Formats: sequence, C-alpha cells, structure tokens
Amino acid sequence: MLTFLTGGARSGKSSLAVRMAAASGLPVVFLATARPEGDDEWHTRLGRHRAERPQEWTTVEEPVELAAAVAAADPGAALIVDCLTLWVANVLDAGLDDGDVEAAATKAAAAAAARPAPTFVVSNEVGSSIVPVDPGVRRYRDVLGRVNAVVAEAADRAYLTVAGRVLPLLGPDDVVGG
Repeated sequence: MLTFLTGGARSGKSSLAVRMAAASGLPVVFLATARPEGDDEWHTRLGRHRAERPQEWTTVEEPVELAAAVAAADPGAALIVDCLTLWVANVLDAGLDDGDVEAAATKAAAAAAARPAPTFVVSNEVGSSIVPVDPGVRRYRDVLGRVNAVVAEAADRAYLTVAGRVLPLLGPDDVVGG
C-alpha cells in the first residue's frame, strides 16, 4: 500500500509517516533523500533527524537514484521516503530536464506502489503561494507539483497535513465519478 503525505514545512507530514510506519509492526527502512553537504545548520538538522529515528530502523541515504533505492528496499519492511522535495532539487541540480524528472518519478512511484509492504512517501506542497518571480524557482515549483501529482495518482491513499492535522485527499474520480 502506497501512502502519499504532503503539506507545508513543519506541518507534521514526516512525523505522521514515522508514526504510520512504526504502527505497521514491521521493520522499517527510512530512505533519506537529503544530501549530507551544506552549512553547519544543515548538518545539525540532519544529525538531529538521524538521532530521532529508532536505532533498529535501517537508514538508506540516496539523493538521486530514487527508483533504484525503492526497488532495493527490503520488501518485508515498511518504507518511508523522505522526501520528494529534496529529491527534485537534487535531480534538477544533477541536470535532468523536466520530462526526465517526471519519468524518474513515475518509475519510483510504480516501484513504491508495487511493494508488498506499506510505503509512505513525503513531499512538500509548494504550489499554494504566489507565483515566484525567479524562473528557476518557478521551474522547481512546477516540476515538484507534477512529481507530487504522479505519486498521488499511484498512491492508494493521499493526505494533506496542516498544523499537525490530517486531511484525506480525494482522487478526481471520487469527485467527478468514474
């Protein structure tokens, strides 16, 4: 079962993914997409996140090859992918064009949906604000929006987190009829 969790920064989506994976009763693989390079605050933040995870969980750090990392995860373990937001930034920085990013996301979503154990994919919702002035930021926002839609389409369940609260997201067929 693939569950997609989206929302703003610090909305509770990652915490919810952790709680849901822990509640599964299965071993857990945490797939982190953050790159370890950066400033001191970034290193402190990543260290805090690593320390918060239960020691018995397996952590895989893969900033670019998302589909391969999802496919390689223990099929009997719950999988948390945290997060698409950083993954999109990483693959854009690596030079992928928009179509290639969407194709890679489609492949990763299919691998996640095919897993026998539950998978929880986390991503920020960045399209709810003003249109950015900078073309690079607009591109990032647009690509992440399409990636989020690809994963939500493949998901069995999708939720929006706001201020620590959770709203289920309906599919278009649930609204229009199908």
